[in-house]
Amino acid sequence: MRIISGKNPVKEAVKTKKVSKIYISKKLKNKDKKELENISDKYNVKKVYVDDYKIDKITDARVHQGVAAEAEDFKYIYLEEAISEAEDKGEKPFLLILDQITDVNNLGAIIRSAECSGVHGVVIPKHRSAKINETVSKTSAGAVEFVNIIQVTNINQTIKELKEKGFWIYGADMNGDKYYFDEDYSTPVALVIGSEGSGISRLVRENCDIILEIPMKGKINSLNASSAASILMFEIMKKRNMNEF
Repeated sequence: MRIISGKNPVKEAVKTKKVSKIYISKKLKNKDKKELENISDKYNVKKVYVDDYKIDKITDARVHQGVAAEAEDFKYIYLEEAISEAEDKGEKPFLLILDQITDVNNLGAIIRSAECSGVHGVVIPKHRSAKINETVSKTSAGAVEFVNIIQVTNINQTIKELKEKGFWIYGADMNGDKYYFDEDYSTPVALVIGSEGSGISRLVRENCDIILEIPMKGKINSLNASSAASILMFEIMKKRNMNEF
């Protein structure tokens, strides 16, 4: 069992039918309370009305917004499942690979953008990486419930497997081979985002086909990892779906 907190994360989790119980603060505003009651009734989820200290006790979040839920343990999926899901939709697979993203808030923000930009799966390593937890769920505004998360032992081995499947591997770095808007992203794509402190690790960078650069005009020479990831993900979405908007 895992705990989810925050109004949006809880509501999104209920829609996936993974929630067994919702804790609702007795002090919650009537409008918010009614909304949670309606969605709980729709999906046949048990409601428990409690004082705030009870929600404080069961959650790790600093701000739970007066609501928490008990849900099934988070389930990672296999790489092949994410690729097959994309192909079943008639789409070229689009994966995001996170190399040493250890900050849970960054991970949550990246997953939120990944869901909005049509990413078919987010790959994270088992070691030296943030894991899916309550904070990630809240920061993602519930998007973590709808994004395929793939946990792998070795990123470089995963990149090798993807290349064999016809993927083009793009890495993001401040010193790139070309600007990110100069590619058309028409092949199956895997985009690699590194940590804010050290960026993409040396071996992972060497295994990328092209390193993408975001041009800068200001005095600060780098972006937050989640901001850079968002720019690149939405560029890929734009290039692939120009005729849909």
